[in-house]
Amino acid sequence: MGRRVTAAVAEVSGLKVTAAIERAGAAEIGQDAGTLAGIAPLGVAVTSDLAKALAGCDVVIDFTAPAATKAHAPACAAAGVAMIIGTTGLEGDALAAVEAAAKRIPIVKAANFSIGVNALLAVVADLSAKLHGYDIEIVEIHHRKKVDAPSGTALRLAEAAAEGRKQDLAKVQVTGRTGQVGARTDTELGVLAVRGGDVVGDHTVYFLGPGERIEVTHRAHSRDTFAAGAARAAAWIAGKPAKLYEMRDVLGL
Repeated sequence: MGRRVTAAVAEVSGLKVTAAIERAGAAEIGQDAGTLAGIAPLGVAVTSDLAKALAGCDVVIDFTAPAATKAHAPACAAAGVAMIIGTTGLEGDALAAVEAAAKRIPIVKAANFSIGVNALLAVVADLSAKLHGYDIEIVEIHHRKKVDAPSGTALRLAEAAAEGRKQDLAKVQVTGRTGQVGARTDTELGVLAVRGGDVVGDHTVYFLGPGERIEVTHRAHSRDTFAAGAARAAAWIAGKPAKLYEMRDVLGL
């Protein structure tokens, strides 16, 4: 994702890559960020020095891991640098660090930066509200190296479905079934994960009713769609007041 974000930012008028951060000891340290991204050299060497990077930028785009984002958020807040966060699996202390930083700087945090997925969230909430008596199940498929499950996007879709029915997702969500679990309840909302191969990301929301079903699917063909959305968010956030925003704010949805 870092390479795809680098390439996407380099294509947006008004944006400039000023730094590229990797963890200490990574093989990419010292290499040109543009060359790594498969574009023309940018004259920006990959570094692990976050403080130095923050001194020369306006926005940080963070697609890392919860532990890294937990450290990045207060550092950006202290430096007055806005953030775009695509890290998934944020919870507990990591999520609290982001929420605290958003009181000092503008942050766009999204489970998915794709335009299509964010439009889908609105569709799912609307269908959920209108299809009374239909069971809702969400199935997501990702590559075998993805470390969190269910995906952040699947959970966000589940939140949208629960919002449509004015439900508390924590009380109705089911993330696995095995053994003699009994009949499905009317209120439960299934969120199931599949892992394998090199799938970028597939998400299907099923609305299952008597005699019929509706399937709404989003398939990401490339990580470029997420990178382009993150770059769009970076351009949008300039000058915004401190707050925790969603990609739907960026897109006007």
